[in-house]
Amino acid sequence: MDREIALDVVSTWDAGEIVDLYRAGRWWQEEWTLDGIAPLITGSFCFIIATDGDRTVGMGRAISDGCSDAYLQDIVVLPEYRRRGIGDAIVERLVSFCRERGITWIGLVAQPGTAPFYEKHGFARMKGHVPMLLGEEDHAHTR
Repeated sequence: MDREIALDVVSTWDAGEIVDLYRAGRWWQEEWTLDGIAPLITGSFCFIIATDGDRTVGMGRAISDGCSDAYLQDIVVLPEYRRRGIGDAIVERLVSFCRERGITWIGLVAQPGTAPFYEKHGFARMKGHVPMLLGEEDHAHTR
């Protein structure tokens, strides 16, 4: 039987559980330390976690100045919990959080192969724009 999934906006959370989610997204680098997790959460405009009662199973965050633009980032669900609508719920809650605060320009950089997931939530490719990253060409994600 599937357990009910709860979504919560948080300002603090267990760093080890957040690292497990970053590992599930293949974004964690083992030379990083847990010290960066707390400021990552508190520095986000909105940080959402999904839990099944016992376990943290997903997360997502919005980064914003709080008045004009927001970027969704770090949306991930543990592999064994995927295809249950948890990722959809996280994206919808992040978008609602931003819109309720007057932010209408909401962007993200989708990993290869994930565009259809975001398109069903109303996101579209930005014609004529190229996402860029300062530093190494193959540098995927840093903390």
